[in-house]
Amino acid sequence: MNNAKHLGIWMDHSEAHLIAQHGDSLGTTVIKSDFSHKDKQETLHRSEYTMHHKEQHLAADYYKKISQVILKYDDIIIFGPTDAKHELFNILSENALFDKIKIDVKQTDKMTENQELAFVREYFKLHSL
Repeated sequence: MNNAKHLGIWMDHSEAHLIAQHGDSLGTTVIKSDFSHKDKQETLHRSEYTMHHKEQHLAADYYKKISQVILKYDDIIIFGPTDAKHELFNILSENALFDKIKIDVKQTDKMTENQELAFVREYFKLHSL
């Protein structure tokens, strides 16, 4: 049995589903971005610059929350339908704290919770051989 700690992350710009594998069981935690559609509309009324600045700040907080969890794992798969996964990967790649963590990124469509769990289970099953 491989003792590596595995984490799958389905994500888009609004939320991340962190799926931790513990033996044969999986547990999911959700991290939501604090930047909502309502925030976007409100800040757009003030100015596009203000909206962009606020969006960048809140995105950085969102990625930081996810990054703090990732540090507890050895093997990560980040997947989802948007570029958020690549944005997070780029942030992680620039930080030496993540150098020893194996991180893969895969493009997928929007998934149901069961599809996400099956994807993570299958991914780590194939990559643990």
